[in-house]
Amino acid sequence: MKPGRDFIGVGVGAMVFNAEGKVLLTQRGPKSNNEAGKWDFPGGTVEFGESLEETVIREFQEELGILIEVIELIDVVNHILPNEQQHWVSPSYIARLLEGTPEIKEAEKCTGIKWLEVSEINQEELSISSRSNYEKYIAKYPNR
Repeated sequence: MKPGRDFIGVGVGAMVFNAEGKVLLTQRGPKSNNEAGKWDFPGGTVEFGESLEETVIREFQEELGILIEVIELIDVVNHILPNEQQHWVSPSYIARLLEGTPEIKEAEKCTGIKWLEVSEINQEELSISSRSNYEKYIAKYPNR
């Protein structure tokens, strides 16, 4: 049984900011769960017994080799993908980089990394959940 396909999955992510105030984006690879080729605020699937915040921290360590600190919840998205026959509930956080330089650890799931000013983000390139996160962030922090 696969989360998101056989039952509603829970996948968390985070808008991670570095010391310069830029936000981290990754490009979804060919073996990502969905929306391959789209850019997003990274994250992953919640495992049994794990808190949402623990999942975000673990996923950033496993997939990008960095340590982050979760600051606040920014959004919860009904991530429904009829064409891919998937349904996810996706809480997303604001976080900050504590240590490390992101590098691709799972090339089949991630094909690119970039740091951008929030104002430089092209919404059309974002996954559905990351587009919602971006919109919620802009509405909450219009002057950042």
